[in-house]
Amino acid sequence: MTTTSRPPTGSDGVGKGGAAAPPGPSRSHRPSPRERFAREKARVREGAGKDRQEKLRAQGRLAARERLETLFDPGTFVEIDPFVSHRITSFGLSERRIPGDGVVTGWGKIEGRVVAAFAQDPTVFGGALGEAHASKIVKIMEFAAKVGAPVVGLNDSGGARIQEGVVSLGGYGEVFHRNVLYSGVVPQVSVILGACAGGAVYSPAMTDFIIMAEGASHMFITGPDVIRTVTGEEVTHEQLGGAHTHASKSGVAHLVAPGEKEALALTRRLLSYLPSNNLEDPPSSPPRSPPPSAAGELDALVPAEADRPYDMHEVIGRVVDPESTLEIFPSWAPNMITELARLDGHPVGVVANQPQVLAGCLDIEASEKGARFVRTCDAFNLPLLTFVDVPGFLPGTQQEYGGIIRHGAKLLFAFSEATVPKLTVIPRKAYGGAYDVMCSKHIGGDYNVAWPQAEIAVMGAEGAVNILFRRELDKAPEGERSSLRKTLTDEYAAEFLNPYLAAERGYLDDVIDPSETRKRLLEAFEALRGKRQDRPPKKHGNIPL
Repeated sequence: MTTTSRPPTGSDGVGKGGAAAPPGPSRSHRPSPRERFAREKARVREGAGKDRQEKLRAQGRLAARERLETLFDPGTFVEIDPFVSHRITSFGLSERRIPGDGVVTGWGKIEGRVVAAFAQDPTVFGGALGEAHASKIVKIMEFAAKVGAPVVGLNDSGGARIQEGVVSLGGYGEVFHRNVLYSGVVPQVSVILGACAGGAVYSPAMTDFIIMAEGASHMFITGPDVIRTVTGEEVTHEQLGGAHTHASKSGVAHLVAPGEKEALALTRRLLSYLPSNNLEDPPSSPPRSPPPSAAGELDALVPAEADRPYDMHEVIGRVVDPESTLEIFPSWAPNMITELARLDGHPVGVVANQPQVLAGCLDIEASEKGARFVRTCDAFNLPLLTFVDVPGFLPGTQQEYGGIIRHGAKLLFAFSEATVPKLTVIPRKAYGGAYDVMCSKHIGGDYNVAWPQAEIAVMGAEGAVNILFRRELDKAPEGERSSLRKTLTDEYAAEFLNPYLAAERGYLDDVIDPSETRKRLLEAFEALRGKRQDRPPKKHGNIPL
C-alpha cells in the first residue's frame, strides 16, 4: 500500500515541487489587523445605522454615546464591551447582530471623580433589554461596587426584548438584584430620556434618584393602548407617565429638567452633594456665607401668630450657604421640604415643614417623602438639618383610610434609624405626635434648639381649652362664654405654649436668638463631625412599608 502526501506550499500558494496549491482565499484580499480594527470600530459607532441616529437627532435627542460624552468630563469616558452582541437565532435575530446590543457601558469622571454609567440606545431594538444587554449593565454595576463609584443609568427602553422571551426577563432580574445589593453602598441615579415601559421602570424605581426630561421621557407599567383595552380609560402618554405626572402626582421622579442636556447637567450637580460610596464623606466645597443682613432678617420672617403662613424656604435660605440648595421632590407633597444644601461648604440634607401648604401638616405623602429622603441621606453620610413648624398630622377619613398611621410611622422610623449627625431647629410650633416625629430629642436628635416664640405642646391653646375646660365653658352663661374662653386660652398659652418647659427637661439643648441660628449650627456640626453610633446587631429593621 502506498501513500501520497501533499507537497509543501510556499508563501505564494504554489507548491515547492511546482504543483499548484489548493484553491483558497487570496491573502491579498484579507484586511490587515489595522484595517479590521478600523472597520469594527466604525460598526460599533454606527450602531443600528447612521440614518436611525440622524432621525434621533432630528427629534432633538442625543445618541447614546453622545449622552455619555455630555455627562462626563470631556475626554474621560472609557467604553467597555462595545463588541458584545446577542446570541439569539430565532425570529430573524441571527441576521441582526449589532455590536453593543443596544446599550453603551463604561466609566468616566465627573468633576474629577470616577463614575460608572450605561446608556441604552433606542435605535437598537428600541432599547429593549435582552440577555447580552443585561449582562453589560450588570457588569458595569459590579465594577461600580468594586471600585466604590456611583452608577448612572441613562434609560431609554421599551422593556423586555420579546424575541428573547424568558431570557430577557432573567436579565432584568439580574439587574434588579444588583440594584438591591448595591443600594446604600454606592449612589445609583436613573436618568429617564425616553419612553420606558414594563420592566424598564422597575430598576429606576429602586435607585436613589430619578431624573426625568420634560416632554421627552415617560414611565409606565402598561401604556395607554393597554389601559384603553383593559379599562376603557382614555389617557395620553404624557398624562399617564410624563415627567410632571411623576414629579407632582406619583412621587416617582425626584427631579425634572427641561431637556436631555439639562437632565445630564442636573445629574452632575446632584452627584456633587454625594460621596462616591457609603464609606466616604460627601465632597466639600469652598464655604460661602450669607450676606451680613441675613441673620437679622430671620426673626421678622416668622409671624408670631401660630396660624399665619410664611415660606420656610426663606428661612432655610438665610441659614445655609447662598445658592447651595437643590430641592428634591419640589412638586410632590409640597407641605414637606426636602433639599440638599451646603453649610460652610459641607453637604447636608434639609427636612422642613412648609407652613404655606396645608399649614405644614404631616400627611401620607409628606411622611413618605420625608422618610425616603432621610434614609437616603443617612445611607450616604449626609448630616440632617430639620426645621420644624408643624401643627400635627392632617385629619380626615381620606388620610385614615389611606394609612396615615403606617405612613407617618415611616418618617418616625427613618429619623430614629438614622445615625448621621441630626440637628433640629423649631422656629415656631411643634404640636402633638408630629413634634416627636420631626427629629425630636426623644428619637435621637443630637442638637435640638428652638427660637423664643416656639410653641411646643400637645396641641394649640384653643383646642386644649375646649377639651380641658369643656364643663366650665358649658356651664358659663352664654354671654360670658366667649370672654371666659379667651381668658382660659391666654392663660394656657402663657403657661404651656413656650419652649422653656421642654428646655427645663433637656428636650431642647437651648433656646436661641434667631440671628444666632447659622452660627450655632456650624458649631454643632463641627463638634458632631466625628459622630459614631452603634446599633444592636440585627439583619435589618422592619420599616412599616
